[in-house]
Formats: sequence, structure tokens, C-alpha cells
Amino acid sequence: MLSNTWNDILDWFEDRSEKNRLIRSFNKSAKMAFVSGIAPTLLKSSISKGESTYKHQFSSWLNTGFRIQAFSGRVLAKEELIHIGNVILNDEMLVRKLIVLGWDTLEIHGDHGSYGCKWQLKDHIALPRFNP
Repeated sequence: MLSNTWNDILDWFEDRSEKNRLIRSFNKSAKMAFVSGIAPTLLKSSISKGESTYKHQFSSWLNTGFRIQAFSGRVLAKEELIHIGNVILNDEMLVRKLIVLGWDTLEIHGDHGSYGCKWQLKDHIALPRFNP
């Protein structure tokens, strides 16, 4: 029984490592898109506390939010934050990957202002319907 506990702990570190790789990859791609002029603002992802009411069966114990901060040098309108969120949410493969890695919340924030937008990730993937 003890060996199963240790395997669970090792799996947690593997997931954490994969989460960190995804964050680094996103940030590297976002930086290159901004530098090359493809993206109008610099985006940076990080891990946040998340929204506890958005939990699902794959949610991590702690820090279940995938946060993207948009560095624009000004307060972004709510519509701009929603647009950034929709770009992420329209990539079903990315959303599924975020869910499997333990995230349940997508957060988009600007670098100025006091509000942001949050989405429950599981609401943005097509789940099969099973007949009882």
C-alpha cells in the first residue's frame, strides 16, 4: 500500500513539471509573437489560485487557475479581455490539456485596472452524452 502512495506523489511532480513546461512554452511563444508584431500586446501566463466553485474531477488541490496577463500599458476594456479569453477557449485541444493538467479556471487580466475575466474551463469543451 505504501508504494501506491509514493507513486501518487511522483505523479504529482510529473504533472507539476508538465504544467511548468506549458507555462514556459506559452510565455516564449507570446513573447515571440509580440516582438515580431503578430500580437498587439505582450501576454504572460502564470498559475493562480483559481475559482473554488469551478472545481472538477481533474482539478489540482491548490492553484487551479491559468492566468494570462496582458501588458498593454493601459486599462483594457472588458471586451478586449473577453476577446483574449475567447482566443484561448476556442482552441479545444489547449482547453482539454489545461483541464487534464489540473486547471479549472481561465483568468485574463490587464496590467492596469482592478478587474479581469474568469471562465470555467470545463464549460468550453464538448463532452459526449451517454445514454443511461
